[in-house]
Amino acid sequence: MSFKLILIPLLTLGHMTLYDFSSESHTSDWYILDDVVMGGRSNGKFKITDDGFGMFYGKVSLENNGGFSSVRHQFKTKDVSRYSKIKLRIKGDGKTYQFRLKKNSEDKASYIFEFKTSEDWMLIEIPFSEMYPGFRGRRLNQPNFEGDIMSEIAFLIGNKKPQDFQLLIDTIELK
Repeated sequence: MSFKLILIPLLTLGHMTLYDFSSESHTSDWYILDDVVMGGRSNGKFKITDDGFGMFYGKVSLENNGGFSSVRHQFKTKDVSRYSKIKLRIKGDGKTYQFRLKKNSEDKASYIFEFKTSEDWMLIEIPFSEMYPGFRGRRLNQPNFEGDIMSEIAFLIGNKKPQDFQLLIDTIELK
């Protein structure tokens, strides 16, 4: 009996890159949505750094019932049923952020996972099963993300206090 050895590169097995920032990335792929849509005064910005990372930064204000800033990326709906988690490579400022996704970009509710950053590069793995549904700061009484489809991802900061913030984003993958 003879056996044939088949080599499969591990880097291409079992993951999908949703976004990999580089110096060629475009800020037009992402857009800011702040509390100004509800009369608030927060001011988020997004740029590509000289090192080729996405930088979400700005100031959260509580004036006029404000208190959040977000940066979002929409894409053609993807079937993600063969994956079970999101993997982020980020560098923060010690503050808590939310990673959010929507099945359909027109949905009002998002699926949310909160994480605390450090000032060092971090790898954060977010199981789909831990992403809870929420809308306007309220947790909804619905099942967590089933991991079937998605068409929008976002980062949001809204810690119920005025603060400056900065989050560097390198890669966003499905695993």
